[in-house]
Amino acid sequence: MAIKVVFGLGNPGADYARHRHNAGFWFADELADQLRVRLLGESKLHAEIGRVGGSEPLLIVKPTTFMNRSGQTVVAVLNYYKIEPEEALIVHDDLDLPPGVVRLKFDGGHGGQNGLRDTIAQLGHARFHRLRIGIGHPGRKELVTPWVLGKPNIADETALRSAIGLALTVFPLIREGQFERAMQLMHTPGKP
Repeated sequence: MAIKVVFGLGNPGADYARHRHNAGFWFADELADQLRVRLLGESKLHAEIGRVGGSEPLLIVKPTTFMNRSGQTVVAVLNYYKIEPEEALIVHDDLDLPPGVVRLKFDGGHGGQNGLRDTIAQLGHARFHRLRIGIGHPGRKELVTPWVLGKPNIADETALRSAIGLALTVFPLIREGQFERAMQLMHTPGKP
């Protein structure tokens, strides 16, 4: 099944722009640049949205809610545009993957990621695609909040940007629903 909407998760505002938690926003911004699309505010949908036209339209969405209310935007956009959750790709930061690692996944739990937690609660299920961008783990549970709401060091940011670049390279396959092929290319060192 082809992807009709990409949700990049993050926290709005300049204060959060460089935080690890905004890796989904970084991806959405890069994808919009690559596809030459401007993201414009849609207050009724609690989002900034870019539209790619053509025979296979695509929406690029950045919620204007905070991360823990991401589901509000996801549900509003899916309902308004009559898109099935299975046709959505949600891009988010992931503590369980090291910086520089990016993975595709369908369904499953939220893994403690508050944007996914709210989305699953709002939808009532988790049957959507995810692009997980590794940000690494600080090592101790009590350090998680300042870690995700902190700026990565130069090495980690370089690794994060590289992972996003890799995901963007295989995005045409993801968009077409060729998830296995995209995963093979992303998970094989030295490819694509």
